[in-house]
Amino acid sequence: METGIWHFIIILLIFILIVWIFGRILNKAGRSRWWVLLIFVPIVNFIMIWVFAFTKWPRLE
Repeated sequence: METGIWHFIIILLIFILIVWIFGRILNKAGRSRWWVLLIFVPIVNFIMIWVFAFTKWPRLE
């Protein structure tokens, strides 16, 4: 089975969509958008989501 340029484009679009969505969430939470890079680190991503879910969001105050 041959992988073509379309596979690469689809995976790249999915990657960009994930980064954009989580970047907006982190921005609304008052965090830096650079935190989104931790989503792609195994185990750390679960810890990061858990911590952000239960900490106070500065923008809500």
